[in-house]
Amino acid sequence: MKTRITELLGIRYPIIQGGMQNIAYPKLCAAISEAGGLGTINTTIYPDADDFREALKEVKSLTNKPFCVNMSLLPDVNIGDEAKRYINMCREEGVKAIETAGTKPDELVPLIKGAGIVHIHKVPATRFALSAERCGVDAVICVGFECGGHPGADNIGTIVLVNEASSKCKIPVIAGGGIVDGYGMAAAFSLGAEAIVMGTRFMATEEAPISRQHKEWILAATEKDTIIAQRSIRNQVRVANNGAAQKCLEMEEEGATLKELLSVIGGAKGKAAYVSGDVDAGMFPMGIGCSIINKIVPVAQVVENTIKEMEIASERLLRYFT
Repeated sequence: MKTRITELLGIRYPIIQGGMQNIAYPKLCAAISEAGGLGTINTTIYPDADDFREALKEVKSLTNKPFCVNMSLLPDVNIGDEAKRYINMCREEGVKAIETAGTKPDELVPLIKGAGIVHIHKVPATRFALSAERCGVDAVICVGFECGGHPGADNIGTIVLVNEASSKCKIPVIAGGGIVDGYGMAAAFSLGAEAIVMGTRFMATEEAPISRQHKEWILAATEKDTIIAQRSIRNQVRVANNGAAQKCLEMEEEGATLKELLSVIGGAKGKAAYVSGDVDAGMFPMGIGCSIINKIVPVAQVVENTIKEMEIASERLLRYFT
């Protein structure tokens, strides 16, 4: 396939891995890049800069294909020396792209593009996509309300968001939120997207660094098995409707503070749960598309199936014009 995104990133297929906290480790990243997509590692996993450097080197030891680094920053927080240091390490280690989110990218653009790295910015609404375009980013990821993790506060669905953003943005739009296969990919492309982001689908793969119990939870889930939590702290997140999520909602209803909520929603709790296999012990980000996933397979098969399904969907549409 050839789109502006595949040309920009030097990848075979316009399929990008989401920057999933406690999941976007080097082995999964490298497997996705090796399969022809763009794998991603997440800086939040590596608060120590030396560990981050080692992670970059590990990816490079596993693949010589392009890969991406996710760098999410809190809104209204100044870009600090640590972020600049991480960007410089990405330059030194030959990272192809950096995905940013959470804050207006105006300060980041000259740093990232000045390092010779493709700058992709993730947004939940068209107005933010247009703002990022004006700042000079190379592409935008438009993620709809169906996504796992942090959907936008406006609750805009993927179809409307991608359709509008693609018609208004001059830079390439990458679609995310509820897309777990080639049929969703075909829908996104019909709206004007030039690539897709998948997170939940890559969680249910052999290479994903989470327990078998979590992967099987995804297979058994329906579209009703995710909920939105953390609204009270203005950081809403879509997660599996498990024990930790229910506890979070109860605490929010009782007026719990962020400090109190961290005993349930903290990243360390989720990370430990992924290792132990206790699916109720930590928050478990998961998109609505979980209901379409029915098998745990290697990453390469996910990518191959996605492309085949998109071809099937395209042929199906063409039948209506013959």
